[in-house]
Amino acid sequence: MEAWIREAKALLAELVAVPSVSAEGRALREGAEKVAGVLEGLGLRAELHEGYGPPVVYAEGGEGERTLLFYNHYDVQPPDPLELWETDPFVLAEREGAWYARGAHDDKGELVARVVALKLFREKHGFLPRVKFVVEGEEEVGSPHLEAYVADKRDLLKAEAILWEAGGVDAKGRPYLYAGLKGIVALELRVRTAAFDLHSSYGAVVENPIYRLSRALASLRDEEGRVLIPGFYAKVRPLTPLEMEVLAEIPDESEALREAFGVRDFLGGARNLDFNQRLYAEPCVNFNGFHAGYGGPGSKTVLPAEARAKLDFRLVPDQDPEEVPELLRRHLEAQGFHDVEVVVLEKGERPARSDLAHPFVALARRALEEAFGERPVLYPNMAGSGPMHPFLHHLKAPAVGLGVGYPGSRVHSPNEHIRIQDFARGTLAILRLLELFFGV
Repeated sequence: MEAWIREAKALLAELVAVPSVSAEGRALREGAEKVAGVLEGLGLRAELHEGYGPPVVYAEGGEGERTLLFYNHYDVQPPDPLELWETDPFVLAEREGAWYARGAHDDKGELVARVVALKLFREKHGFLPRVKFVVEGEEEVGSPHLEAYVADKRDLLKAEAILWEAGGVDAKGRPYLYAGLKGIVALELRVRTAAFDLHSSYGAVVENPIYRLSRALASLRDEEGRVLIPGFYAKVRPLTPLEMEVLAEIPDESEALREAFGVRDFLGGARNLDFNQRLYAEPCVNFNGFHAGYGGPGSKTVLPAEARAKLDFRLVPDQDPEEVPELLRRHLEAQGFHDVEVVVLEKGERPARSDLAHPFVALARRALEEAFGERPVLYPNMAGSGPMHPFLHHLKAPAVGLGVGYPGSRVHSPNEHIRIQDFARGTLAILRLLELFFGV
């Protein structure tokens, strides 16, 4: 094992030892202070910015006329269920060529890769390039304060380009990069038809909230998954010819995913370009859970008083997460579901997509190709969501994500890990991107 990889392992062990779980408000200041110390050790000037939820770590330094901004986060998901971990989630463990811990990939391993790449750059070229870091502590709970932070600090954060938090290789080991993320808004629908649970014999004369809510949910989409809410697609930005070209170049993994997921077929029988376009470039509604009545063993003849369903909408440019709940309410009223309450569960995130024709996208793609020895897969945006929009909107700079993970990293699950070979190649790809960006 090369010395720089041993150094990376030691640094990652320090970071994952801090149980910075944002959902529990746990060790967040300690996590911020640890990250600030790491960045100061790199030779940057680091400070904690207060007033935006947990402290935001900001750091800057280096030489050059151009500036590259790194976005990462120091918070992690809860480790539960603990009994499924093979080792302590907050103690880095190495086995079978991988590093295991909560945050080993998401996102402390990614942060370490950037720090190590900058150290390698300095050792190779004799100076540290001009960089900035924004490392927040609320990404795992939806980054509710980040938009205000970026808006307030836009002059301080100014940069020519942004390297987003994560990336890696796909299921076949091909490197990939992405230039955007979908938006999201999470909601709950509630229906109450009685003051308390009733004997099921009253089902002859009392409305059942399960029936009521299931009908409301069924009105939101058709059999192929298309959302039926009037006005939902009105602001969807048409794909450019280049975006369509990039979507067509994405390898078709629909059959492999169908088998891996154990599903009979995808909505609308989607395959090839249609599959990629639906997954990465179209919005959707998903039902996360339905809660009502009795679900225990045996039978309980009850007519429940209330039913609840959780759902989320994944959005694409230029849909507005603040507008979607109102569109939903209007639709339910028009369909006669005036008794269905719509509750927004958390602040939504706007969709974001960088200009794929921007030179920084080409530089990132070239860096991956040179580091891995094969042409990387470019995604216009990922199917998931994150707080990229404030950076694109306020800083007017492109953002590209690449990193050190792989599909089996078990992000958010027990036994989260990164493979050491992926970490090494991903770190060297970041190093190459720094060289290309700063012209050395």
